[in-house]
Amino acid sequence: MKLAVEGSSPSSARSPQLIYSTGDVAEICGISQQTVIRCFDSGKLQGFRVPGSRFRRIPRDALIRFMKEHSIPLDRLDMGRRRVLVVDDDPEIVEMLRELLERDGRFEVATASTGFDAGVKVKEFQPDVIVLDYMLPDVNGNKVCRTIRSDPTLQNVRIIIVSGVINPQERDALRECGADDFFQKPFSIKKLVDRITELTCAKA
Repeated sequence: MKLAVEGSSPSSARSPQLIYSTGDVAEICGISQQTVIRCFDSGKLQGFRVPGSRFRRIPRDALIRFMKEHSIPLDRLDMGRRRVLVVDDDPEIVEMLRELLERDGRFEVATASTGFDAGVKVKEFQPDVIVLDYMLPDVNGNKVCRTIRSDPTLQNVRIIIVSGVINPQERDALRECGADDFFQKPFSIKKLVDRITELTCAKA
């Protein structure tokens, strides 16, 4: 299956973040996360819960209304955090990584569960780093890496492969396709975050 990045037109500018976690809102507004949660639960801050989980999400337009109502400067939006795209078909891993990276405060996170979805998100979200599961339902990591590296507008995107098992031959093949690093499941979240930070700093 072809990835959606093939044949897509390049984007010259990043689109703004459209959905925020309570941690995002706390950082942007300069208040505690518990205050954000109380405002959300009381209806003062509109949003939605991720189906089947406890996670709260706030759309951009609702956050802007909240900031205006409380005289919080809008220039605090989009403060230059690094963008991470997490691609994995395991929803628990995806949500765990999203929550932990967003809680860190330095990252903006998008997710995808298939290679096709990843191709769409790469163009829309324009990530700095992709955390990519090696075996997806529709494609393997080699194909995704090759497709990304074939697009001149994506040459600076860093790719971290995560997998249950990657043998030395597969690692060599992935490096040839453009992967920057590898993490074997189960892996240390702290080490992954540290590596993402190193790769994004290397881009600056």
